[in-house]
Amino acid sequence: MGREKMSLRALMEVSIFAAFAMMLDMIPSVQITPAIKFSVSMVPIFIVSLRWGIKAGFASGFLWGLLQIVTGDAAGQILTPLQGLIEYFIAFSFIGAAGLLAPAIKNVLKSEGKVMLVLLLLSAVLIGGAARYIWHFIAGIIFWGQYAPPGQSAFLYSLIANGTSCIASSLACFIVIALLTTTAPRLLQVK
Repeated sequence: MGREKMSLRALMEVSIFAAFAMMLDMIPSVQITPAIKFSVSMVPIFIVSLRWGIKAGFASGFLWGLLQIVTGDAAGQILTPLQGLIEYFIAFSFIGAAGLLAPAIKNVLKSEGKVMLVLLLLSAVLIGGAARYIWHFIAGIIFWGQYAPPGQSAFLYSLIANGTSCIASSLACFIVIALLTTTAPRLLQVK
């Protein structure tokens, strides 16, 4: 595969959907504990990834992470420059991994197989969600482990906090995306 450039339309959608993710992130999320929360703010990044593929998804996630820092939304959440890089630029970019299944989803949209579409959407969201939260998990061990309850390892603390957040956020995003795309499949089609 060559060095393909994204179209102007794809670049515009990457930017718009990153801003939309940022706006959704400003809505208070469900906070289970100080370390565990979930929301549907990844939905726009998943949509871009499924419309345009992995490259656009990574770009949109990267922009969302940048917006988190530029707007000050990440204030108090950045302990070191390396941790900020991992949790805001790398982790958010990796949501775009959902785009790995974009070609398969587009093929299923042509055949109108709703069950297969839902299964592929679930897989794509789980791939993107897990790809993001693996980075948060790593950062959790290295940088946030000191906040683990007494007697709990940094590994277990990060696994519980990030694993719960990953599962809850991914499932919430999947429900929204499944409802949107089964009722309006053109959302994922580029013409």
